[in-house]
Amino acid sequence: MNKIFEEQCVPSAEFYSLVIDSLQDYCIFTVDKELKINSWNSGATKIFKYETEEILGKPFEIIFTKEDKEKGIPKIEIDTALNSGRCKDIRWHQCKDGKTFYADGLVFPLKNASGEVIGFVKILRDITTRKASEDAIKKYAKELEELNAHKETVLAILSHDLRSPLAAIIQGADYLKSNFETIEPELAKNLLHEFYNATVNQLNMLDYLVEWARIKYASDAFVPAQIELTDYVDKVFESLKETAAINSIRFHNKIEENNYVFADGKMVLSILQNIITNAIKHSNTGGEITLSAKKSDDMIVVEIKDTGIGMSKETKDLLFTPQVKSLSKAVEENKGAGIGLLLVKGFLEKNGGHIWVVSEEGKGSSFYFSLPIKKCSDKINVSEEIH
Repeated sequence: MNKIFEEQCVPSAEFYSLVIDSLQDYCIFTVDKELKINSWNSGATKIFKYETEEILGKPFEIIFTKEDKEKGIPKIEIDTALNSGRCKDIRWHQCKDGKTFYADGLVFPLKNASGEVIGFVKILRDITTRKASEDAIKKYAKELEELNAHKETVLAILSHDLRSPLAAIIQGADYLKSNFETIEPELAKNLLHEFYNATVNQLNMLDYLVEWARIKYASDAFVPAQIELTDYVDKVFESLKETAAINSIRFHNKIEENNYVFADGKMVLSILQNIITNAIKHSNTGGEITLSAKKSDDMIVVEIKDTGIGMSKETKDLLFTPQVKSLSKAVEENKGAGIGLLLVKGFLEKNGGHIWVVSEEGKGSSFYFSLPIKKCSDKINVSEEIH
């Protein structure tokens, strides 16, 4: 009687198959020792879109992305499972239609009653939505951190770089007012000229800060579109040709037509205007400023090369990570150049690009910046792990 009862209570292979097939949110399949798929549950069909009859006999690596196959990830998973008893991985996988999803998975050796490895079991689930939520939270936290850092920078600039010059202007104006009857006309004229220049410089700095803050934090100001680079280069060259002509500086546009980028047109105009204006300021009489561009993967890389005075390594290292002290020096020497480059860096990052510089003292500088050719993909940026 007990034996009959035990036989009735022991689940059959069919029962286990039904249980596995009922797990619709989990992909569960097995491969043989040659790493050919030999079982495939309904959850795997739901996730990968392969029907059972078309996937059986296919290689284990069919579910991996091209990049992971090139890195040998499928074999690494199997080897890790053999050596450690299991392999945990979190990575992108590829469906039948070519779409990818982010998955949390495990691989186990499959053994018979004698303990011999006869294949492997792969279990995974789609966690793309969860990962997107986690990344969104991380991104929001990072933006808050950056906002606070930029707030501190702006406050420091306002208190240090604006307050000091304004205090000097007030002091000079007070001296002029108190001694107006006795001061020599030529000295009064010189003082007024200095006051005028100082106030114009401070107004320019305020304009930079306002524009930087507006673009950094006002989403309605950001309108990216497919634009042709040469149109914007021509506009900037036209607006700066008189400034360049004063020192006989020549412009050369070597960017070919039909070089398109996906970016905000006003920001691109400001990026070019700032970098080329700086190139003019640091060029010698009779110098040249040359613009060129080349494709690099899904980006366009623009080079703005001048034949000017160049810069030291110390100056280069501080260019795009400005502190109050370095900004003050830049403002004092270059009438707002430090803030201008800060603005440029912010614009490029907003558009998915980057900026860097190659320079040597006495041999000129080359400013490089990148912009996407097409609208950036919304694919989540994640790292992969194998344990």
